[in-house]
Amino acid sequence: MHWYALFVEAGKEELVQTLINKYIDEPTVRTLVPKRKLCEKRKGEFFHIDKPLFPGYVLIHTQMNNAIYYKLKKIPKYYRLLNMYKNNETNKQINKREVHDTEQKHLEPTYLFSEISDNEMSLVLQLLGDEQVIDYSRVYVINSKVIVQSGPLKGKEAIIKKVNKQKKRVKILLNFMGNEIAMDVGIELLSPREYIDPTGP
Repeated sequence: MHWYALFVEAGKEELVQTLINKYIDEPTVRTLVPKRKLCEKRKGEFFHIDKPLFPGYVLIHTQMNNAIYYKLKKIPKYYRLLNMYKNNETNKQINKREVHDTEQKHLEPTYLFSEISDNEMSLVLQLLGDEQVIDYSRVYVINSKVIVQSGPLKGKEAIIKKVNKQKKRVKILLNFMGNEIAMDVGIELLSPREYIDPTGP
C-alpha cells in the first residue's frame, strides 16, 4: 500500500476526511489530515491553535485501484488525486482532453497518479504525534544556534531554517510530492541560562 495526496477544497480537509471514512468502508483505507500546533496572539492574549500542515490536502493510505478511485470522485469538496508527474508528456495528453466515464473505466489510476515517496512520508509520520499534530518542541536558541531539548524536532534540527522568537515559531523545510515546502511550527522557548552543554566545559 502507498500514501497518496488528495487535492480538496481549502478549509474542508476534515470534512473530506470524514466523508471518505463514512462512504468508503474499506479496511485497507486510512486517511490523515496532518496538523501543526501554533501559538497566536489575539487582543493581547495567546491562544494555541491547530492548523493544517498541508492546506488543501487529505492524505490517504491504500492500495489504489479503480473501485476506490471512482468512489473518491463522488466525495464532495474533493478535486483530484495529486499527480507528481504532471509535466510528463503522456499525462499532459490525458489531462488536456475530457475523458468520458466510459473511457475512464479502462484507465488504471496508478498510471495517472503517483504515490508520496516513502522517505517524504516517513518524516511526516515521525513528526506527528498520536493526535496527528506536530506538537511544540522545547528549544534553546544560543548564539543563533537552535538546540532541541525534546519534542518532535529533536534530532531533526537540519530541517529548521529560521527562528521567530517573538511568535515562538520555527520555519521548517519539508519535501512533499517532490517539492520543498517551508512552513511554521510552534515551539516552547527555553532560557539559554538553563542550558547545560552535554559535552561539558
